[in-house]
Amino acid sequence: MAKSKISNSDFKRLYRMALVEWRILLLGMGFLALSSAALLAFPQVIKSIVDNALASRDASTLNQVALLAMGIFAVQSLAGAARYYCFTLAGERIVVRLRKQLFTHLLDQDIAFFDGQKTGELQSRLSSDATILQNALSVNISMLVRTAATAVGGLIMLIYTSPQLAFSLLLSLPIAGAGVAAFGGKIRTLAKLQQDAFARSGGVANESLSGVRIVRAFGQDGIEINRYEKTLNESLNIAKKKILTIGSFIALASILGSMAIIGVLWYGSTQVVNGEFTIGALTSFMLYTMTVAVSVGTLGGLWTDFMSAAGASKRIFEILDRPKGITKNGATKVKNALGRIQLDNVSFEYMTREHFSVLSHVNIVIEPGEIVALVGPSGSGKSTIAALIARFYDPTEGKILIDDINLKDLDYETFHSLIGMVPQDPVLFSVSIAENIRFGLPSASLQQIKDAASLSNAAQFIDAFPEGYDTLVGERGVQLSGGQRQRIAIARAAVRNPKILILDEATSALDSESESIVQEALERLMVGRTTLIIAHRLSTVKIADRILVLDGGKIVEVGSHNELMANENSLYKKLINKQRSDLT
Repeated sequence: MAKSKISNSDFKRLYRMALVEWRILLLGMGFLALSSAALLAFPQVIKSIVDNALASRDASTLNQVALLAMGIFAVQSLAGAARYYCFTLAGERIVVRLRKQLFTHLLDQDIAFFDGQKTGELQSRLSSDATILQNALSVNISMLVRTAATAVGGLIMLIYTSPQLAFSLLLSLPIAGAGVAAFGGKIRTLAKLQQDAFARSGGVANESLSGVRIVRAFGQDGIEINRYEKTLNESLNIAKKKILTIGSFIALASILGSMAIIGVLWYGSTQVVNGEFTIGALTSFMLYTMTVAVSVGTLGGLWTDFMSAAGASKRIFEILDRPKGITKNGATKVKNALGRIQLDNVSFEYMTREHFSVLSHVNIVIEPGEIVALVGPSGSGKSTIAALIARFYDPTEGKILIDDINLKDLDYETFHSLIGMVPQDPVLFSVSIAENIRFGLPSASLQQIKDAASLSNAAQFIDAFPEGYDTLVGERGVQLSGGQRQRIAIARAAVRNPKILILDEATSALDSESESIVQEALERLMVGRTTLIIAHRLSTVKIADRILVLDGGKIVEVGSHNELMANENSLYKKLINKQRSDLT
Protein backbone atom coordinates (compact mmCIF):
# COMPACT_ATOMS: atom_id res chain seq x y z
CA MET A 1 0.00 0.00 0.00
CA ALA A 2 1.53 3.29 -1.10
CA LYS A 3 2.28 5.95 1.44
CA SER A 4 0.91 9.46 0.94
CA LYS A 5 3.10 12.33 2.01
CA ILE A 6 1.36 14.98 4.04
CA SER A 7 2.87 18.39 3.42
CA ASN A 8 3.12 21.38 5.71
CA SER A 9 0.69 23.13 3.37
CA ASP A 10 -2.11 21.00 4.85
CA PHE A 11 -1.33 22.41 8.30
CA LYS A 12 -1.18 25.92 6.83
CA ARG A 13 -4.63 25.46 5.31
CA LEU A 14 -6.04 24.35 8.64
CA TYR A 15 -4.37 27.37 10.24
CA ARG A 16 -5.96 29.71 7.67
CA MET A 17 -9.33 28.12 8.31
CA ALA A 18 -8.89 28.73 12.04
CA LEU A 19 -8.04 32.41 11.50
CA VAL A 20 -11.63 33.05 10.38
CA GLU A 21 -12.60 32.63 14.05
CA TRP A 22 -9.86 34.98 15.28
CA ARG A 23 -12.19 37.02 17.49
CA ILE A 24 -13.41 34.16 19.66
CA LEU A 25 -9.95 32.56 19.55
CA LEU A 26 -8.41 35.82 20.76
CA LEU A 27 -10.89 35.90 23.62
CA GLY A 28 -10.00 32.30 24.39
CA MET A 29 -6.33 33.20 24.40
CA GLY A 30 -7.04 35.84 27.04
CA PHE A 31 -8.75 33.30 29.27
CA LEU A 32 -5.93 30.87 28.52
CA ALA A 33 -3.31 33.36 29.70
CA LEU A 34 -5.27 33.99 32.92
CA SER A 35 -5.80 30.25 33.56
CA SER A 36 -2.14 29.39 32.90
CA ALA A 37 -0.88 32.24 35.08
CA ALA A 38 -3.05 31.04 37.95
CA LEU A 39 -1.82 27.48 37.52
CA LEU A 40 1.82 28.57 37.47
CA ALA A 41 1.34 30.70 40.57
CA PHE A 42 0.33 27.69 42.68
CA PRO A 43 3.89 26.28 43.24
CA GLN A 44 4.92 29.71 44.52
CA VAL A 45 2.11 29.49 47.08
CA ILE A 46 3.42 26.07 48.18
CA LYS A 47 6.94 27.53 48.47
CA SER A 48 5.56 30.30 50.69
CA ILE A 49 3.77 27.76 52.90
CA VAL A 50 6.89 25.61 53.33
CA ASP A 51 9.51 28.35 53.73
CA ASN A 52 7.42 30.95 55.59
CA ALA A 53 4.28 29.67 57.29
CA LEU A 54 5.61 26.25 58.36
CA ALA A 55 9.12 27.45 59.16
CA SER A 56 7.80 30.24 61.41
CA ARG A 57 4.83 28.15 62.63
CA ASP A 58 2.64 31.24 62.03
CA ALA A 59 -1.04 30.22 61.78
CA SER A 60 -2.10 33.67 60.53
CA THR A 61 0.31 33.51 57.59
CA LEU A 62 -0.79 29.94 56.87
CA ASN A 63 -4.45 31.05 56.74
CA GLN A 64 -3.67 33.94 54.41
CA VAL A 65 -1.69 31.74 52.04
CA ALA A 66 -4.44 29.09 52.09
CA LEU A 67 -7.07 31.71 51.15
CA LEU A 68 -4.78 32.96 48.39
CA ALA A 69 -4.45 29.39 47.08
CA MET A 70 -8.25 29.00 47.05
CA GLY A 71 -8.61 32.25 45.11
CA ILE A 72 -6.00 31.17 42.60
CA PHE A 73 -7.78 27.84 42.07
CA ALA A 74 -11.12 29.63 41.59
CA VAL A 75 -9.67 31.97 38.97
CA GLN A 76 -7.92 29.08 37.25
CA SER A 77 -11.11 26.98 37.12
CA LEU A 78 -13.39 29.76 35.80
CA ALA A 79 -10.83 30.97 33.27
CA GLY A 80 -10.22 27.35 32.17
CA ALA A 81 -13.95 26.80 31.59
CA ALA A 82 -14.20 30.03 29.55
CA ARG A 83 -11.11 29.05 27.56
CA TYR A 84 -12.61 25.64 26.78
CA TYR A 85 -15.88 27.23 25.61
CA CYS A 86 -14.17 29.71 23.27
CA PHE A 87 -11.79 27.24 21.63
CA THR A 88 -14.36 24.45 21.34
CA LEU A 89 -17.00 26.72 19.80
CA ALA A 90 -14.44 28.05 17.29
CA GLY A 91 -13.49 24.48 16.35
CA GLU A 92 -17.11 23.47 15.83
CA ARG A 93 -17.71 26.46 13.56
CA ILE A 94 -14.59 25.71 11.53
CA VAL A 95 -15.62 22.10 10.89
CA VAL A 96 -19.21 23.05 10.00
CA ARG A 97 -17.82 25.35 7.31
CA LEU A 98 -15.41 22.63 6.17
CA ARG A 99 -18.23 20.07 5.87
CA LYS A 100 -20.35 22.53 3.89
CA GLN A 101 -17.41 23.38 1.63
CA LEU A 102 -16.65 19.69 1.05
CA PHE A 103 -20.29 18.79 0.36
CA THR A 104 -20.67 21.76 -2.01
CA HIS A 105 -17.49 20.78 -3.85
CA LEU A 106 -18.70 17.19 -4.18
CA LEU A 107 -21.97 18.35 -5.75
CA ASP A 108 -19.96 20.56 -8.12
CA GLN A 109 -18.21 17.51 -9.58
CA ASP A 110 -19.41 16.06 -12.85
CA ILE A 111 -21.08 12.68 -12.95
CA ALA A 112 -17.87 11.14 -14.29
CA PHE A 113 -16.29 11.72 -10.88
CA PHE A 114 -19.04 9.73 -9.15
CA ASP A 115 -18.77 6.98 -11.75
CA GLY A 116 -15.32 6.20 -10.34
CA GLN A 117 -16.13 6.65 -6.63
CA LYS A 118 -17.96 4.65 -3.99
CA THR A 119 -20.68 6.53 -2.15
CA GLY A 120 -19.61 5.04 1.18
CA GLU A 121 -16.06 6.36 0.75
CA LEU A 122 -17.33 9.87 0.01
CA GLN A 123 -19.61 9.66 3.05
CA SER A 124 -16.55 8.70 5.10
CA ARG A 125 -14.93 11.99 4.10
CA LEU A 126 -17.95 13.92 5.35
CA SER A 127 -18.45 11.92 8.52
CA SER A 128 -15.40 10.06 9.84
CA ASP A 129 -12.66 12.35 8.49
CA ALA A 130 -14.52 15.53 9.36
CA THR A 131 -15.21 14.20 12.88
CA ILE A 132 -11.50 13.58 13.43
CA LEU A 133 -10.79 17.13 12.32
CA GLN A 134 -13.64 18.37 14.51
CA ASN A 135 -12.01 16.83 17.60
CA ALA A 136 -8.61 18.20 16.61
CA LEU A 137 -9.86 21.73 15.95
CA SER A 138 -12.17 21.97 18.97
CA VAL A 139 -11.30 20.11 22.19
CA ASN A 140 -7.78 19.10 21.19
CA ILE A 141 -6.68 22.50 19.97
CA SER A 142 -7.89 23.97 23.26
CA MET A 143 -5.89 21.41 25.21
CA LEU A 144 -2.88 21.86 22.91
CA VAL A 145 -2.67 25.61 23.43
CA ARG A 146 -3.28 25.27 27.18
CA THR A 147 -0.66 22.58 27.74
CA ALA A 148 1.86 24.30 25.46
CA ALA A 149 1.40 27.55 27.36
CA THR A 150 1.69 25.71 30.68
CA ALA A 151 4.84 23.90 29.54
CA VAL A 152 6.49 27.11 28.36
CA GLY A 153 5.43 28.99 31.47
CA GLY A 154 6.63 26.14 33.65
CA LEU A 155 10.05 26.18 31.96
CA ILE A 156 10.32 29.93 32.55
CA MET A 157 9.48 29.46 36.23
CA LEU A 158 11.98 26.59 36.45
CA ILE A 159 14.72 28.89 35.16
CA TYR A 160 13.57 31.65 37.52
CA THR A 161 13.58 29.29 40.52
CA SER A 162 16.96 27.66 39.79
CA PRO A 163 18.89 28.18 36.55
CA GLN A 164 21.31 25.35 37.42
CA LEU A 165 18.56 22.76 37.96
CA ALA A 166 16.63 24.01 34.94
CA PHE A 167 19.70 23.62 32.72
CA SER A 168 20.14 20.02 33.81
CA LEU A 169 16.49 19.35 32.98
CA LEU A 170 16.69 21.04 29.58
CA LEU A 171 19.47 18.67 28.50
CA SER A 172 16.82 15.99 27.82
CA LEU A 173 14.69 18.21 25.52
CA PRO A 174 16.69 17.71 22.26
CA ILE A 175 16.36 13.94 22.65
CA ALA A 176 12.60 14.28 23.25
CA GLY A 177 12.24 16.62 20.25
CA ALA A 178 14.01 14.18 17.97
CA GLY A 179 11.69 11.41 19.16
CA VAL A 180 8.58 13.51 18.47
CA ALA A 181 9.77 14.34 14.94
CA ALA A 182 10.65 10.72 14.14
CA PHE A 183 7.46 9.18 15.46
CA GLY A 184 5.13 12.00 14.34
CA GLY A 185 5.67 11.52 10.60
CA LYS A 186 5.10 7.78 10.82
CA ILE A 187 1.94 8.17 12.90
CA ARG A 188 0.60 10.74 10.46
CA THR A 189 1.10 8.46 7.45
CA LEU A 190 -0.40 5.42 9.21
CA ALA A 191 -3.39 7.51 10.29
CA LYS A 192 -4.16 8.43 6.69
CA LEU A 193 -3.81 4.81 5.55
CA GLN A 194 -6.15 3.74 8.34
CA GLN A 195 -8.76 6.32 7.28
CA ASP A 196 -8.47 5.09 3.69
CA ALA A 197 -9.17 1.55 4.90
CA PHE A 198 -12.12 2.77 6.98
CA ALA A 199 -13.49 4.50 3.88
CA ARG A 200 -13.26 1.27 1.89
CA SER A 201 -15.15 -0.62 4.60
CA GLY A 202 -17.74 2.17 4.59
CA GLY A 203 -18.09 1.76 0.84
CA VAL A 204 -18.72 -1.97 1.18
CA ALA A 205 -21.25 -1.42 3.96
CA ASN A 206 -23.08 1.21 1.94
CA GLU A 207 -23.31 -1.06 -1.10
CA SER A 208 -24.53 -4.01 0.95
CA LEU A 209 -27.12 -2.06 2.93
CA SER A 210 -28.46 -0.11 -0.03
CA GLY A 211 -28.70 -3.35 -2.02
CA VAL A 212 -29.93 -5.49 0.87
CA ARG A 213 -32.85 -6.85 -1.15
CA ILE A 214 -30.50 -8.27 -3.79
CA VAL A 215 -28.20 -9.62 -1.09
CA ARG A 216 -31.14 -11.33 0.61
CA ALA A 217 -32.69 -12.54 -2.66
CA PHE A 218 -29.50 -14.36 -3.65
CA GLY A 219 -28.70 -15.50 -0.13
CA GLN A 220 -25.28 -13.84 -0.19
CA ASP A 221 -25.28 -12.48 3.38
CA GLY A 222 -22.14 -14.48 4.17
CA ILE A 223 -20.31 -13.18 1.09
CA GLU A 224 -21.02 -9.57 2.03
CA ILE A 225 -20.06 -10.14 5.67
CA ASN A 226 -16.75 -11.64 4.54
CA ARG A 227 -16.14 -8.76 2.15
CA TYR A 228 -16.83 -6.23 4.92
CA GLU A 229 -14.69 -8.18 7.39
CA LYS A 230 -11.79 -8.18 4.92
CA THR A 231 -11.79 -4.37 4.72
CA LEU A 232 -12.07 -4.13 8.51
CA ASN A 233 -9.06 -6.42 8.90
CA GLU A 234 -7.08 -4.19 6.56
CA SER A 235 -7.88 -1.28 8.86
CA LEU A 236 -7.05 -3.36 11.92
CA ASN A 237 -3.62 -4.32 10.57
CA ILE A 238 -2.78 -0.68 9.96
CA ALA A 239 -4.17 0.19 13.41
CA LYS A 240 -1.81 -2.37 14.98
CA LYS A 241 1.17 -0.66 13.38
CA LYS A 242 -0.10 2.75 14.50
CA ILE A 243 -0.73 1.55 18.06
CA LEU A 244 2.75 0.00 18.22
CA THR A 245 4.28 3.25 17.01
CA ILE A 246 2.31 5.32 19.52
CA GLY A 247 3.11 2.86 22.31
CA SER A 248 6.80 3.06 21.50
CA PHE A 249 6.61 6.84 21.53
CA ILE A 250 4.84 6.84 24.91
CA ALA A 251 7.41 4.44 26.37
CA LEU A 252 10.33 6.56 25.16
CA ALA A 253 8.73 9.76 26.47
CA SER A 254 7.97 8.12 29.84
CA ILE A 255 11.52 6.80 30.25
CA LEU A 256 13.08 10.13 29.37
CA GLY A 257 10.67 12.02 31.61
CA SER A 258 11.21 9.73 34.59
CA MET A 259 14.99 9.84 34.25
CA ALA A 260 14.90 13.63 34.00
CA ILE A 261 12.73 14.00 37.13
CA ILE A 262 14.85 11.60 39.17
CA GLY A 263 18.01 13.34 38.05
CA VAL A 264 16.63 16.77 38.99
CA LEU A 265 15.41 15.49 42.38
CA TRP A 266 18.84 14.03 43.15
CA TYR A 267 20.71 17.14 42.09
CA GLY A 268 18.30 19.46 43.94
CA SER A 269 18.46 17.36 47.12
CA THR A 270 22.27 17.60 47.15
CA GLN A 271 21.94 21.39 46.96
CA VAL A 272 19.49 21.36 49.91
CA VAL A 273 21.92 19.19 51.91
CA ASN A 274 24.74 21.62 51.09
CA GLY A 275 22.58 24.57 52.16
CA GLU A 276 22.47 26.06 48.65
CA PHE A 277 18.70 25.59 48.25
CA THR A 278 15.67 25.72 50.56
CA ILE A 279 13.19 22.88 50.94
CA GLY A 280 10.38 25.19 49.80
CA ALA A 281 12.31 26.16 46.68
CA LEU A 282 13.02 22.51 45.88
CA THR A 283 9.36 21.64 46.44
CA SER A 284 8.31 24.50 44.16
CA PHE A 285 10.86 23.43 41.55
CA MET A 286 9.62 19.82 41.63
CA LEU A 287 6.01 20.99 41.24
CA TYR A 288 7.03 23.02 38.20
CA THR A 289 8.92 20.00 36.92
CA MET A 290 5.84 17.80 37.34
CA THR A 291 3.71 20.48 35.65
CA VAL A 292 6.07 20.60 32.69
CA ALA A 293 6.32 16.79 32.57
CA VAL A 294 2.53 16.34 32.60
CA SER A 295 2.17 19.06 29.95
CA VAL A 296 4.80 17.47 27.71
CA GLY A 297 3.17 14.06 28.20
CA THR A 298 -0.21 15.53 27.27
CA LEU A 299 1.36 17.21 24.24
CA GLY A 300 2.67 13.82 23.16
CA GLY A 301 -0.82 12.34 23.24
CA LEU A 302 -2.26 15.36 21.48
CA TRP A 303 0.50 15.13 18.90
CA THR A 304 -0.65 11.66 17.88
CA ASP A 305 -4.24 12.95 17.62
CA PHE A 306 -3.09 15.81 15.42
CA MET A 307 -1.18 13.40 13.22
CA SER A 308 -4.43 11.46 12.74
CA ALA A 309 -6.18 14.74 11.96
CA ALA A 310 -3.45 15.55 9.45
CA GLY A 311 -4.13 12.26 7.70
CA ALA A 312 -7.86 13.01 7.63
CA SER A 313 -7.26 16.53 6.35
CA LYS A 314 -5.09 15.17 3.55
CA ARG A 315 -7.98 13.02 2.32
CA ILE A 316 -10.41 15.95 2.50
CA PHE A 317 -8.05 18.35 0.75
CA GLU A 318 -7.51 15.81 -2.03
CA ILE A 319 -11.19 16.25 -2.90
CA LEU A 320 -11.25 20.02 -2.35
CA ASP A 321 -8.24 20.39 -4.66
CA ARG A 322 -9.89 18.41 -7.43
CA PRO A 323 -10.97 20.72 -10.29
CA LYS A 324 -14.68 21.02 -10.98
CA GLY A 325 -15.61 18.83 -13.89
CA ILE A 326 -18.63 20.82 -15.07
CA THR A 327 -18.28 24.59 -15.05
CA LYS A 328 -21.29 26.60 -13.89
CA ASN A 329 -20.10 30.00 -15.02
CA GLY A 330 -22.14 30.29 -18.20
CA ALA A 331 -23.55 33.81 -18.40
CA THR A 332 -26.18 33.54 -21.13
CA LYS A 333 -29.76 33.64 -19.86
CA VAL A 334 -32.83 32.80 -21.93
CA LYS A 335 -36.19 34.40 -21.13
CA ASN A 336 -38.41 32.93 -23.85
CA ALA A 337 -36.82 29.57 -24.60
CA LEU A 338 -38.19 27.52 -27.47
CA GLY A 339 -36.57 24.19 -26.57
CA ARG A 340 -34.66 23.47 -29.79
CA ILE A 341 -31.92 20.85 -29.29
CA GLN A 342 -28.92 20.29 -31.53
CA LEU A 343 -26.06 17.82 -31.23
CA ASP A 344 -23.29 19.07 -33.50
CA ASN A 345 -20.72 16.40 -34.42
CA VAL A 346 -20.79 15.00 -30.88
CA SER A 347 -18.41 12.24 -29.79
CA PHE A 348 -18.06 10.94 -26.26
CA GLU A 349 -16.12 8.47 -24.15
CA TYR A 350 -16.45 7.86 -20.41
CA MET A 351 -13.48 8.72 -18.19
CA THR A 352 -13.71 5.26 -16.63
CA ARG A 353 -13.49 3.68 -20.09
CA GLU A 354 -10.96 5.81 -21.94
CA HIS A 355 -10.26 5.06 -25.60
CA PHE A 356 -13.68 3.42 -25.90
CA SER A 357 -15.97 5.70 -27.89
CA VAL A 358 -19.62 5.49 -26.84
CA LEU A 359 -20.77 8.06 -29.42
CA SER A 360 -19.03 8.89 -32.68
CA HIS A 361 -19.74 12.13 -34.59
CA VAL A 362 -23.48 12.23 -33.88
CA ASN A 363 -25.57 14.99 -35.43
CA ILE A 364 -29.16 15.50 -34.28
CA VAL A 365 -31.60 18.39 -34.49
CA ILE A 366 -34.85 18.28 -32.50
CA GLU A 367 -37.23 21.14 -33.25
CA PRO A 368 -39.33 22.86 -30.56
CA GLY A 369 -42.31 20.72 -29.55
CA GLU A 370 -41.07 17.71 -31.52
CA ILE A 371 -41.16 14.21 -29.99
CA VAL A 372 -38.09 12.16 -30.91
CA ALA A 373 -37.42 8.60 -29.79
CA LEU A 374 -34.01 6.95 -29.59
CA VAL A 375 -33.93 3.18 -30.01
CA GLY A 376 -31.20 0.66 -30.53
CA PRO A 377 -29.47 -2.35 -28.99
CA SER A 378 -28.20 -2.18 -25.45
CA GLY A 379 -25.00 -0.12 -25.28
CA SER A 380 -25.66 1.74 -28.52
CA GLY A 381 -25.49 5.17 -26.79
CA LYS A 382 -29.15 6.07 -26.21
CA SER A 383 -28.92 6.93 -22.51
CA THR A 384 -25.56 8.63 -23.10
CA ILE A 385 -27.24 11.14 -25.43
CA ALA A 386 -29.84 11.86 -22.75
CA ALA A 387 -27.07 12.31 -20.15
CA LEU A 388 -25.21 14.74 -22.42
CA ILE A 389 -28.32 16.84 -23.06
CA ALA A 390 -28.95 16.94 -19.30
CA ARG A 391 -25.28 17.96 -19.01
CA PHE A 392 -24.26 15.17 -16.68
CA TYR A 393 -21.19 15.13 -18.92
CA ASP A 394 -19.68 17.39 -21.57
CA PRO A 395 -18.93 15.93 -25.02
CA THR A 396 -15.41 14.73 -25.73
CA GLU A 397 -15.76 16.38 -29.15
CA GLY A 398 -18.40 18.59 -30.70
CA LYS A 399 -21.02 20.65 -28.91
CA ILE A 400 -24.62 20.59 -27.75
CA LEU A 401 -26.83 23.63 -28.28
CA ILE A 402 -30.16 24.71 -26.82
CA ASP A 403 -31.87 27.36 -28.96
CA ASP A 404 -28.54 27.74 -30.82
CA ILE A 405 -26.66 28.49 -27.55
CA ASN A 406 -23.83 26.21 -26.47
CA LEU A 407 -24.73 24.44 -23.20
CA LYS A 408 -21.41 25.57 -21.72
CA ASP A 409 -22.42 29.20 -22.25
CA LEU A 410 -25.89 28.88 -20.74
CA ASP A 411 -26.53 30.16 -17.24
CA TYR A 412 -26.64 27.14 -14.91
CA GLU A 413 -30.02 27.90 -13.32
CA THR A 414 -31.57 28.96 -16.62
CA PHE A 415 -30.53 25.73 -18.30
CA HIS A 416 -31.84 23.45 -15.57
CA SER A 417 -35.15 25.32 -15.42
CA LEU A 418 -35.69 24.24 -19.05
CA ILE A 419 -35.14 20.52 -18.41
CA GLY A 420 -37.50 17.97 -16.90
CA MET A 421 -36.30 14.37 -16.59
CA VAL A 422 -38.07 11.10 -15.78
CA PRO A 423 -35.53 8.27 -15.40
CA GLN A 424 -36.10 4.52 -15.54
CA ASP A 425 -35.50 4.10 -11.81
CA PRO A 426 -36.59 7.37 -10.19
CA VAL A 427 -34.86 8.39 -6.98
CA LEU A 428 -37.20 9.69 -4.30
CA PHE A 429 -35.97 11.30 -1.11
CA SER A 430 -37.04 10.15 2.36
CA VAL A 431 -39.42 13.08 2.86
CA SER A 432 -43.12 13.56 2.11
CA ILE A 433 -44.78 13.10 -1.28
CA ALA A 434 -45.35 16.86 -1.48
CA GLU A 435 -41.68 17.60 -0.84
CA ASN A 436 -40.60 15.07 -3.46
CA ILE A 437 -42.81 16.75 -6.06
CA ARG A 438 -41.72 20.22 -4.91
CA PHE A 439 -38.10 19.15 -5.55
CA GLY A 440 -38.84 19.96 -9.19
CA LEU A 441 -39.83 23.53 -8.29
CA PRO A 442 -38.96 24.65 -4.73
CA SER A 443 -41.33 27.63 -4.98
CA ALA A 444 -44.33 25.48 -5.97
CA SER A 445 -47.54 26.03 -4.04
CA LEU A 446 -49.66 23.15 -2.76
CA GLN A 447 -52.12 23.74 -5.61
CA GLN A 448 -49.32 23.51 -8.19
CA ILE A 449 -48.22 20.26 -6.56
CA LYS A 450 -51.75 18.88 -6.73
CA ASP A 451 -52.11 19.94 -10.37
CA ALA A 452 -48.86 18.15 -11.23
CA ALA A 453 -50.02 15.05 -9.36
CA SER A 454 -53.31 15.11 -11.24
CA LEU A 455 -51.52 15.38 -14.59
CA SER A 456 -49.29 12.42 -13.67
CA ASN A 457 -52.20 10.20 -12.58
CA ALA A 458 -50.81 10.24 -9.03
CA ALA A 459 -53.57 12.23 -7.30
CA GLN A 460 -55.88 9.25 -6.86
CA PHE A 461 -53.48 7.04 -4.89
CA ILE A 462 -52.09 10.03 -2.96
CA ASP A 463 -55.56 11.06 -1.80
CA ALA A 464 -56.18 7.47 -0.67
CA PHE A 465 -53.33 7.68 1.86
CA PRO A 466 -54.44 8.77 5.37
CA GLU A 467 -51.85 11.56 5.39
CA GLY A 468 -52.29 12.47 1.73
CA TYR A 469 -49.50 14.64 0.37
CA ASP A 470 -47.76 14.57 3.76
CA THR A 471 -47.18 10.80 3.46
CA LEU A 472 -43.53 9.87 3.95
CA VAL A 473 -42.17 7.70 1.13
CA GLY A 474 -39.24 6.08 2.99
CA GLU A 475 -35.65 5.82 1.82
CA ARG A 476 -35.53 5.91 -1.99
CA GLY A 477 -39.33 5.67 -1.96
CA VAL A 478 -39.43 2.03 -0.78
CA GLN A 479 -42.88 2.47 0.76
CA LEU A 480 -44.40 3.08 -2.68
CA SER A 481 -44.85 0.68 -5.58
CA GLY A 482 -42.83 1.03 -8.77
CA GLY A 483 -45.73 2.60 -10.63
CA GLN A 484 -46.42 5.03 -7.80
CA ARG A 485 -42.76 6.11 -7.64
CA GLN A 486 -42.77 6.66 -11.39
CA ARG A 487 -45.88 8.84 -11.25
CA ILE A 488 -44.34 10.93 -8.46
CA ALA A 489 -41.28 11.37 -10.68
CA ILE A 490 -43.52 12.50 -13.55
CA ALA A 491 -45.24 14.98 -11.24
CA ARG A 492 -41.82 16.25 -10.13
CA ALA A 493 -40.92 16.94 -13.77
CA ALA A 494 -44.35 18.40 -14.56
CA VAL A 495 -44.44 20.90 -11.69
CA ARG A 496 -41.51 22.86 -13.17
CA ASN A 497 -43.28 23.16 -16.56
CA PRO A 498 -40.10 22.44 -18.57
CA LYS A 499 -39.55 23.26 -22.22
CA ILE A 500 -37.54 20.08 -22.74
CA LEU A 501 -38.56 16.65 -21.46
CA ILE A 502 -36.22 13.66 -21.26
CA LEU A 503 -37.83 10.26 -20.71
CA ASP A 504 -35.14 7.63 -20.13
CA GLU A 505 -36.96 4.28 -20.43
CA ALA A 506 -39.55 5.64 -18.01
CA THR A 507 -41.91 2.64 -18.32
CA SER A 508 -39.53 -0.28 -18.96
CA ALA A 509 -39.60 -1.59 -15.37
CA LEU A 510 -43.39 -1.49 -14.91
CA ASP A 511 -46.08 -4.12 -15.21
CA SER A 512 -48.70 -3.77 -17.97
CA GLU A 513 -51.33 -2.08 -15.78
CA SER A 514 -48.88 0.41 -14.28
CA GLU A 515 -47.34 1.02 -17.71
CA SER A 516 -50.71 1.97 -19.15
CA ILE A 517 -51.37 4.49 -16.37
CA VAL A 518 -47.88 5.96 -16.53
CA GLN A 519 -47.91 6.07 -20.36
CA GLU A 520 -51.15 8.07 -20.30
CA ALA A 521 -49.56 10.52 -17.84
CA LEU A 522 -46.45 10.83 -19.99
CA GLU A 523 -48.46 11.56 -23.14
CA ARG A 524 -50.24 14.41 -21.34
CA LEU A 525 -46.91 15.73 -20.10
CA MET A 526 -45.34 15.68 -23.59
CA VAL A 527 -47.93 17.98 -25.14
CA GLY A 528 -46.25 21.18 -26.36
CA ARG A 529 -42.79 20.16 -25.10
CA THR A 530 -39.64 19.15 -26.94
CA THR A 531 -39.38 15.52 -25.90
CA LEU A 532 -36.60 12.97 -26.11
CA ILE A 533 -37.71 9.38 -25.46
CA ILE A 534 -35.27 6.57 -24.77
CA ALA A 535 -37.29 3.38 -24.85
CA HIS A 536 -37.61 -0.15 -26.14
CA ARG A 537 -41.32 -0.77 -25.86
CA LEU A 538 -43.46 -0.23 -28.95
CA SER A 539 -46.21 1.49 -26.95
CA THR A 540 -43.80 4.27 -26.00
CA VAL A 541 -41.93 4.62 -29.30
CA LYS A 542 -44.75 4.65 -31.85
CA ILE A 543 -46.11 8.05 -30.74
CA ALA A 544 -42.84 9.79 -31.66
CA ASP A 545 -42.72 12.19 -34.60
CA ARG A 546 -39.32 10.76 -35.50
CA ILE A 547 -37.37 7.70 -34.44
CA LEU A 548 -33.58 7.69 -34.48
CA VAL A 549 -32.01 4.24 -34.50
CA LEU A 550 -28.53 3.95 -32.98
CA ASP A 551 -26.01 1.18 -33.33
CA GLY A 552 -22.40 1.29 -32.16
CA GLY A 553 -22.62 4.93 -31.14
CA LYS A 554 -23.88 6.14 -34.52
CA ILE A 555 -27.27 6.98 -36.00
CA VAL A 556 -27.98 4.35 -38.65
CA GLU A 557 -31.70 4.93 -39.38
CA VAL A 558 -34.18 7.82 -39.16
CA GLY A 559 -37.94 7.83 -39.77
CA SER A 560 -41.40 7.38 -38.30
CA HIS A 561 -42.57 4.07 -36.90
CA ASN A 562 -44.46 3.20 -40.09
CA GLU A 563 -41.58 4.25 -42.37
CA LEU A 564 -39.04 2.15 -40.52
CA MET A 565 -41.35 -0.85 -40.29
CA ALA A 566 -41.87 -0.66 -44.07
CA ASN A 567 -38.17 -1.34 -44.62
CA GLU A 568 -37.72 -5.10 -44.44
CA ASN A 569 -34.00 -4.81 -43.68
CA SER A 570 -34.17 -2.07 -41.06
CA LEU A 571 -32.58 -2.63 -37.68
CA TYR A 572 -35.63 -1.02 -36.10
CA LYS A 573 -37.96 -3.64 -37.54
CA LYS A 574 -35.67 -6.42 -36.34
CA LEU A 575 -35.72 -4.99 -32.82
CA ILE A 576 -39.49 -4.66 -32.82
CA ASN A 577 -40.03 -8.16 -34.21
CA LYS A 578 -37.67 -9.58 -31.60
CA GLN A 579 -39.61 -7.79 -28.89
CA ARG A 580 -42.89 -9.21 -30.16
CA SER A 581 -41.47 -12.74 -30.32
CA ASP A 582 -40.16 -12.40 -26.76
CA LEU A 583 -43.65 -11.52 -25.57
CA THR A 584 -45.31 -14.50 -27.21
